[in-house]
Amino acid sequence: MTNESKEKVTACVQNFHLPRYREIPDVGLYLKQVTKFISDCLAPLETDCITDTMISNYVKKDLITNPVKKQYSRDQIGYLIFIAVAKNVLSLEQLRQFIELEKGKYEPERAYNYFCDELENLLEFVFGLKATPEEIGESTAEEKIMLRSIIISFSHKIYLEKVLCALKEEPQEEAQAGDE
Repeated sequence: MTNESKEKVTACVQNFHLPRYREIPDVGLYLKQVTKFISDCLAPLETDCITDTMISNYVKKDLITNPVKKQYSRDQIGYLIFIAVAKNVLSLEQLRQFIELEKGKYEPERAYNYFCDELENLLEFVFGLKATPEEIGESTAEEKIMLRSIIISFSHKIYLEKVLCALKEEPQEEAQAGDE
C-alpha cells in the first residue's frame, strides 16, 4: 500500500471525536434529528450508521426506552450511539444483554464517556497511530473487558474496510498516473 493510501486510511481516525455525554443535546431531539446527530458523529468512520427505522425497532425491542412526547433524551442518544457501533459486532439479543449489564453497574454518563474514550483509544491503536492502547479506567471488571472486545472488533472491521477500499483504488490511481 502506498503512503498516500495509508494516509487516506488513517485520516478518518486522526481527529475522530465522539461527543461526550454533556455534549449531547439535552433538549429532546425528534427521531430524524437523532438519526442525523448520530450519523454526523460517526461520519468520519464511513460505516453503516443508524436509520429512523432501526431506532424505532430498538425502541420496540426494548433496547432503549420509549421517547417522551416523541423526543429522545441525552441518555437515549448515548445508548443509540453505542448501539450504532456495537450492532456491527453483536446481535440484538446480545446488545440487550450487554446494555442490561452496563445499566446494572454504571450510570449512563460514566458508561457512555468510558465508551467514547475507549473507542477513540482503540481506533488510534488499530489504525497504527499509536504503538499500544492506553489503559483507560481503573477497573478490570468483566464488563470493561467485554466492552473493549466489542470496540476492538468494531475497530478492526473499520480498519479492514478502509484498507480494502484503499487497495481497490490503488491500481486505478497507478494506471491513471501512467496515462499522463
